[in-house]
Amino acid sequence: MSTVKIQATEYSISKVFSNDFVFTIPLYQRPYAWKTEQAEELLEDLITALGDGNKTIEEINPYFLGSIVLIKGDKPDAQVVDGQQRLTTLTILIAAFRALIPKELTDKLTKYLYQEGDPFEGTSNIYRLRLRKRDAEFFNEYIQNESGIGKLQGLNVSKNSDSCQNIKENALFFVQRLGQFNESQLFRLVQFIVTRCFIVIVSSPDFDSAYRIFSVLNDRGLDLSLTDILKAEIIGEIPDIEKEQYNSQWEDIEDYLGRDDFKELFSHIRMISRKAKLADTIIKEIREYVKPLGNPQNFINKTLIPFADSFEQIKRTSYTSTHRALEVNKLFGWLNRIDNSDWIPPAILYLSKNYNDSDKLVAFFTELERLAAGLMIKRANINERIGRYGRLLTAIEKEEDLYTPESPLQLTSEERNDILDILKKDLYLIEKIRLYVLLRLDAALSGGDASYNFPTITVEHVLPQSPNPNSLWMQWFPDQKERGNFVHLLGNLLLLSRKKNSEAQNYDFAKKKQTYFTSKTGVANFALTTQVLMEQEWTPEVINKRQKHLIDKLKEVWRL
Repeated sequence: MSTVKIQATEYSISKVFSNDFVFTIPLYQRPYAWKTEQAEELLEDLITALGDGNKTIEEINPYFLGSIVLIKGDKPDAQVVDGQQRLTTLTILIAAFRALIPKELTDKLTKYLYQEGDPFEGTSNIYRLRLRKRDAEFFNEYIQNESGIGKLQGLNVSKNSDSCQNIKENALFFVQRLGQFNESQLFRLVQFIVTRCFIVIVSSPDFDSAYRIFSVLNDRGLDLSLTDILKAEIIGEIPDIEKEQYNSQWEDIEDYLGRDDFKELFSHIRMISRKAKLADTIIKEIREYVKPLGNPQNFINKTLIPFADSFEQIKRTSYTSTHRALEVNKLFGWLNRIDNSDWIPPAILYLSKNYNDSDKLVAFFTELERLAAGLMIKRANINERIGRYGRLLTAIEKEEDLYTPESPLQLTSEERNDILDILKKDLYLIEKIRLYVLLRLDAALSGGDASYNFPTITVEHVLPQSPNPNSLWMQWFPDQKERGNFVHLLGNLLLLSRKKNSEAQNYDFAKKKQTYFTSKTGVANFALTTQVLMEQEWTPEVINKRQKHLIDKLKEVWRL
């Protein structure tokens, strides 16, 4: 039976910011993120709860500021699992009050910001709240220390972190808003906050139980993600003398990838090690198969950093080299258009292993795009994809020949036949693949130099789906069944760089070319569309000829 005790107690703000607690924001927590919108909401709620002054402070209903979750034992030291945003904002608010009240009362508010040290006893100030190291010094100087807020007005924080910017903006907002109150109103509001506003503090000496409590409460704070938990575990295993160095490296990676991509990276790292579909939670499988806690420094240096670099270059098509970098990045661009991300783990692994050999990269990513596109076209399910890419990861790790017919990187003859059958039929009706196929085809027709940065790209029919009864279309395609056999074929499709007026879709061919298939400058944006504009009529023979030509081109592109 577990001996871990969970305590939940209601505290007034005067007790929250007292010698009973020394709050620390752990390394795994994200930076301070509240904007002035959230700060304003908090202050206005407090002002509203205070009321119009007709009641004494004791008569006013207590105001609940929510709950916070701590890792805390018997000593005052407390790590904040949930509640950083509120504790930080309340500290800024108290500092703003201190900047506005008469000087003889400032000490009364300073005690909520830090416990004053004694130079005779050789003790330093003990701050009630200690932010992460990157922001702690700024917070001490400009918020917690006396006269700090007065230095913020002209302070340039462009070189500081985003959290320092948020701290500055919220502090100046509080000063500006509270400056609208007279001295007695300020005194009354402070009195209400410190005596009639309450926080429920839930604490446990154990991280896992504290995190479970947080997950259940999930209050106004920002969720901890799996990367936060992994960070706490991994950085926690590193000796103190190296902790800050590796913590900084971790945060640098998270900053340049962004929080969402950083979290996604860990799912790819799991796949690279596990090589199978997720069977449990990501965090459990990372612990079991990646084993970052066995040698955390090695994990960061040899896995996290190189894989993050590869992931970033793949996602942002930013590979750099003096040789063939453009080709590599174009292949990354095509892969990023695939409708799933299952191809990313082998891409990360191969790029990290062969970064300096761009010839190898062009060869591999040409084949990977072929495989990923083929699996997408034939609508392989997730189990098929994960199984295939798992085998490919093994082949990459073992440095097998990836270009033999038996390699998991290569399409089998059966797969090639299945793909061709799909491409030859009613491609337009397969919405999830039609745009990719047409863009890939268009790039091949244009010699690979086409750029597809249009905000909107649509797939359109030449022969309309519902032609007007008296139109020329009915003379070229008098039989309804025959018309239906042609309308959704690849040979009858083209690309447009903007959404067209739906009424124009049924124009006769000549008018449609003039008003529907051209851009505002009169020049088609796509090679596929230019081909259509060169035709004088659009008959079954033209579609059949074009269908064969385009299928042959795709055979060439993907070696089908």
